[in-house]
Amino acid sequence: MGRFIAVIILIIPGILGAYGIKLMRDALFMEIVIINATLQFILGLILFIAGLSFIGGFLFHRDKKRQLINQYKQKNKE
Repeated sequence: MGRFIAVIILIIPGILGAYGIKLMRDALFMEIVIINATLQFILGLILFIAGLSFIGGFLFHRDKKRQLINQYKQKNKE
């Protein structure tokens, strides 16, 4: 059950990131879904960065908890 919840937690930001890529692509090719192409591109960029950073932070936290990250990549513990 715990793994299922973890997968669901990772799928939602992944979908938001993919939708952000779609918004940016549509803004570049002038297929406007939102009011303005510039606003649409900025919103897509924000969604993409938010989704990517959430997934990256989740994986970094998991690897750090399992001690898979080298000591020089971690901040100074002292």
